[in-house]
Amino acid sequence: MTDALAGIRAIDFTTTIAGPHCTRFIADLGAEVIKVEAPEGDLMRSRPPLRNGASALFAHLNAGKKSVVLDLKKPAAIAAVKRLVATADVVVENYRPGVMRRLGLDYETLKASKPDLIYCAISGYGQDGPGADRPAYAPVVHAATGYDLAHLTYQEGNRTKPDFNGIFVADFMAGAYAFGGVMTALVQKRTTGVGQMVDMSMYDAMLGLLMSEFQRAQFPVELPSRPMYGPVKAKDGYIVIATASERTFVDLARAAGHPEWLEDPRFAKYADRRKNWAQFMDEFESWSGTVPIAELVPILEKYAVPCSPYRTVKEALEDPQAKHRGIMEMVRDAGGLCGVPNPPFRMSASGARARGFAAALGEHTQEVLRGVGLSDAEIAAAG
Repeated sequence: MTDALAGIRAIDFTTTIAGPHCTRFIADLGAEVIKVEAPEGDLMRSRPPLRNGASALFAHLNAGKKSVVLDLKKPAAIAAVKRLVATADVVVENYRPGVMRRLGLDYETLKASKPDLIYCAISGYGQDGPGADRPAYAPVVHAATGYDLAHLTYQEGNRTKPDFNGIFVADFMAGAYAFGGVMTALVQKRTTGVGQMVDMSMYDAMLGLLMSEFQRAQFPVELPSRPMYGPVKAKDGYIVIATASERTFVDLARAAGHPEWLEDPRFAKYADRRKNWAQFMDEFESWSGTVPIAELVPILEKYAVPCSPYRTVKEALEDPQAKHRGIMEMVRDAGGLCGVPNPPFRMSASGARARGFAAALGEHTQEVLRGVGLSDAEIAAAG
């Protein structure tokens, strides 16, 4: 199959998670992605697990990208970057707002000589406004947008201390949305011939994720008496069920052998069921709590009730459906092979997969910079 982004060149100034997640998608679709790193390298190169000094997390986020080392404190490096950008279609960066401007590598400067450039800037709070300069990483944005307290809202019991959920949701959401913005800009460029800037805010991405909370902030409603998608007791542990439609509730009652629930005035209508969800779950768990998980899930699935046991990621990767989808791609680096996720979408006429390598720091510096006409002396002066 052909690659959807074959022939596209992207210059990647990103570090840590959000930016590299975006540019990993771009590389997965066949673009040439040139990752510009400082002499010390992206900090993710030092994050465990390490195998022979190579980070599996770095490979996870940067598979398929070329690595070029440039010291952007040096004028020769800035000159080299401008030579690179002249050959590029896309630039992606996730520095704090103002950094690229001080380097003379901001969108307004670069577009003057390359008006068809697509320039994506990922930041915590956007490129302008009263909060734009605030430093941000995902956990800070989670707290700032209400995500952490929203997460607490759905916990059982009288918990008051916010939790760190352990997953960098804001980073991955921002990276995915930034990828969508870059792709949209490339489509428009084909029509107009003109580039543009994509201003991606982690803060905006997280607020967009909080659908129910966003609307309840404007139109308060009473929450269910118990979280509607929380853990459900089985005889030997917990599962989760999702009764998101009337049809599913009917199927759930049939699966449990309790058709009378469908006529019970506490549960028959959604509004009443929501109000009395704790009572309903007490009755449901009086049945589900007697059935082992290995039997309970097949019973519910027989009646088309969406449900799952709580699994580890290792267990999820062993699922036959995960293997059928080809979720894991093997990537080689200095530590050998490690598995990374492929894009979550499949395309019928083009490839969408992680490329099979993660570059060593500066591995492609000579190749790439010579390719844009730099001499060995100029390369040395820029590194």
